[in-house]
Formats: sequence, C-alpha cells, structure tokens
Amino acid sequence: MFTGIVTDLGTVREVQPIGIAPGGTAHDMRLVIGTSPGFLATPAPAVIGASIACSGCCLTAVDLGGDWFAVDASAETLSRTTLGALAPGSRVNLERSLRLGDELGGHLVSGHVDGVAEVVSAVPENASVRWRFRLPAGLHRFVAPKGSVAVDGVSLTVNEVDGPPGNCVFGVNIIPHTAAVTTFGTLQPGDRVNIEIDTLARYVARLAETGR
Repeated sequence: MFTGIVTDLGTVREVQPIGIAPGGTAHDMRLVIGTSPGFLATPAPAVIGASIACSGCCLTAVDLGGDWFAVDASAETLSRTTLGALAPGSRVNLERSLRLGDELGGHLVSGHVDGVAEVVSAVPENASVRWRFRLPAGLHRFVAPKGSVAVDGVSLTVNEVDGPPGNCVFGVNIIPHTAAVTTFGTLQPGDRVNIEIDTLARYVARLAETGR
C-alpha cells in the first residue's frame, strides 16, 4: 500500500525488452530507474522484492544499487498503463511502500491502475494550476467532487466532475510545490496519465449495484 505522497522524482536510465513472445510482438519490459541519493535507504534500506510505486504502478524491485533500481513490467501492465511509453530520460513519480505507523498524508493507494486518462487542459488559477483530465470509459461513476483520486501516483482531491459518461472530465488543483517535485512540472495537454480510483468509491459502487 501507498499514500500517494511522491517522495522522489526518478529518471528512466534503461528500457530493456524481455520475454519476447512468439512473433516478436508483445513482450515484458525491464526498467532501470535512477533515484535521488537516499531514496532507497530511507527510512530503511530497500531490498530486492520491495514494492515501489512508479507513476502510480506498484512494481517489484528485481535489482538495485545505491541510486537506482530495476523493475519488470509485464505485457499486461504495459498495455493498461503509461509505462509502455517510457524511454530513457523519462521522469517517474516514486514512492516507497507504506509501513505500519507511517504518516498517512494522502489517501490509501494500492498501486493498481484502473485506467489511463488524457490531460485536457492546464490553466493557471491564482497561485496554483487547474488541471483537467478526461476519464476512460467506465470510471466516471467512481470519481466525485471532493473525493480522492491518484493521478500518476499523486494523491489529489477532485474539484469538479463534468460531462456525460463517455466524455467525463474531472479537475484538480496543483500547487507549485507539487509541480516541482512530481511529473506535473513537465506534463502537457494531450499527455496520458495513470488513474487509480479511491478504494472506498469502488466498494460503494459495488454495493449500489448489488443492492446490499
């Protein structure tokens, strides 16, 4: 589990195709991601097998060094997230997994991406920026004003939700600090981002469907 509070902005150093399928099409991918000094050491040294959220995707460290770690992403993960578009030099939001007793500064995030949204716009609003995202089909009923959502692994509060189910757009405000320490600093309209809905919203919707 994670909190959606990004603690490091990593950089992809290598992208290595692995497990190429017959026909040479779909394959898994190994990502080698550089980190800031201390990210893998604090609060406790990371070990092989540790869970690390990479732009909202919970991945397992399969190798690591002092300022880098490697993760493997399956073809299924690549097809359902933005990880397949990463290249050397790409920036990645990073968060170590939550430990019992840690401060829960955002909201509970599982690192299981529900879909990929499109950046619609970014408009300055007072001292922050109002970002708007178009949700993929089927996720509109899980996103509500003043609810929580994770965008590329960043815990955010939803300001508004507009539009019909097939063209639903929601907005959030990003303060300068968040833009400086996450990929929001380089995000542009038209880019794609990983979306994880709030776990509570998932279960409320399921209860409403079953009537129990």
